[in-house]
Amino acid sequence: MDLQTIWFILIAVLFIGFFVLEGFDYGVGMLLPFLGKNDDERRVIINTIGPFWDGNEVWMITAGGAMFAAFPHWYATLFSGFYLALFLMLLALIARGVAFEFRSKDDRPGWRSLWDWVIFIGSAVPALLWGVALANIVRGVPIDADMNYVGGFFTLLNPYALVGGLASVSIFVLHGAIFLNLRTAGEMESRAHRTAQRAWLPAVFLAFLFVIMSYFSTDIFTGHGVNPGVVPIIAGVSLLLAGWLLHNNHLAWAFTTTAVAIAFITLTLFMGLFPRVMVSSLNPDWDLTIYNASSSHYTLTIMTIAALIFVPIVLVYQYWSYRRFWERLSPQSELEY
Repeated sequence: MDLQTIWFILIAVLFIGFFVLEGFDYGVGMLLPFLGKNDDERRVIINTIGPFWDGNEVWMITAGGAMFAAFPHWYATLFSGFYLALFLMLLALIARGVAFEFRSKDDRPGWRSLWDWVIFIGSAVPALLWGVALANIVRGVPIDADMNYVGGFFTLLNPYALVGGLASVSIFVLHGAIFLNLRTAGEMESRAHRTAQRAWLPAVFLAFLFVIMSYFSTDIFTGHGVNPGVVPIIAGVSLLLAGWLLHNNHLAWAFTTTAVAIAFITLTLFMGLFPRVMVSSLNPDWDLTIYNASSSHYTLTIMTIAALIFVPIVLVYQYWSYRRFWERLSPQSELEY
């Protein structure tokens, strides 16, 4: 296995980790104004992700950094072509981080309500745009022979990509609602359970619609990429199983199955894409691949050594943080983020 393949796999793993962890994070943020009936309940909802949200975003930053260093042409084409969408995503993430910090600076109801809605927007916009971005990457965008994106912003807003964005939003809402089931107590836990049961059917419908559209709009199941085979079946079965587990109150297993569904949906997209990193809708010969978009062998070697040292440290720290702060919260809890 060459270094280009290794780094493609590593970037895929980073994105899988990001979507699984940040998925419930975004879901909780989108549910905040609706599940929290008063300030104490909304504080509890924020407390459930308070120790984790910034650590979860490290996966995205690391994936972007790895993309920049290992495949600079991929990074350049993606960030120039998707510039406006990524700029909107960045603004939303900045506003979301500010909202977590500023919400508790004033106890006026209007002030706190404002920042609660900023958290909602800062969670919903990235959840939508990540689905849109991944769908466009596998569907193909206009890239010329010089690896330049030659489309516009509205080129990205095609029906397939929008369904991908809605699917990611719905699955993240389901994932976040189940997470709140595991992290809250009392009436909040019951409310989160009911919300998760209601969110399951839209998530299943949009996910399966996205898979069907992927068959007709992309070549990830029929093209020259690695055929994902049983992988999307596992994702679909996991998502279906989550509904049965929710109905029978097996919450930890339900959370596990939504995490597996998110991971295997992402894996399906990366497997179908390989060895390409971006598909050109103008000419297959102009696709960006792990070979024509990569850095030098020396650069990849140094990066591999650094990854072998630091990635285990990050994983151990994140495991410790989840173990340390994992407990059920209620309005009577003394924790405040």
